[in-house]
Amino acid sequence: MAKITVQNTEITIVNIHEQDYISLTDMANAKESESRAADIIKNWLRNRYTIEFLGTWEIIHNPNFKVVEFDHFRIQAGLPSFVLSVSEWIEATDAIGLVVKKGRYGGTYAYKDIAFEFGSAISVPFKLYLIEEFQRLKEQEQALLGWSAKRELSKINYRIHTDAIREHLIPPTITAQQASIVYANEADVLNVAMFGKTAKQWREENPDKKGNIRDYATINELICLSNMESLNAVFIDQGLPQHERLIKLNEIAINQMRILEQDGDRKLLK
Repeated sequence: MAKITVQNTEITIVNIHEQDYISLTDMANAKESESRAADIIKNWLRNRYTIEFLGTWEIIHNPNFKVVEFDHFRIQAGLPSFVLSVSEWIEATDAIGLVVKKGRYGGTYAYKDIAFEFGSAISVPFKLYLIEEFQRLKEQEQALLGWSAKRELSKINYRIHTDAIREHLIPPTITAQQASIVYANEADVLNVAMFGKTAKQWREENPDKKGNIRDYATINELICLSNMESLNAVFIDQGLPQHERLIKLNEIAINQMRILEQDGDRKLLK
């Protein structure tokens, strides 16, 4: 679930059928001249153009849509006696573009295309601001997804890194506690090369922050860190002493970060 604010109205967005559905109930609350959101939605459904739009959308996206029942509503739409609720529309046609939810976040929700169309029933400016805010939300989600993907890549490469440590630096007879000390020490080789400090130093400097130093890294830093983890594993395989690896990794970090920070496309991913 997510929320956006459009002209001082908070609007809920939920994931249904693995798609974004926007609350028409929240949107209807933005219409000052109406007191009940349900009435606004019902009046919108009475419109012949609305029925045509909903039916056409369902025909394109819903193979189980009942076209015969849709035609029945289309014929009646616009008549003074025509009244239709969202639940009746869904039940009669097996529509998926509109959804009625109960409970804490209950109300009428619509697939984004339909929600944007409903925005016209509120006002043209509201519709345009709705589209703009929704797109902004999607851009933020994509940026976060990119960061998460790089964080996961860093974790995968770290597994390669620790495997190399286990194979080449940790004698088979040492205890688990001794092994953990070596792992932590090797992790700090990367931390010092990348961030200029150990994990312990970062925790002491940031006692109020949760997680570790890498959780607060930029995407560029995570990209660089992923590369360094792979390279350190190669350096370990080659038998390079730790102090030599630290110097090499620091030089690599400086060079790669300089390149990444100069790349405008990468900056947009921060």
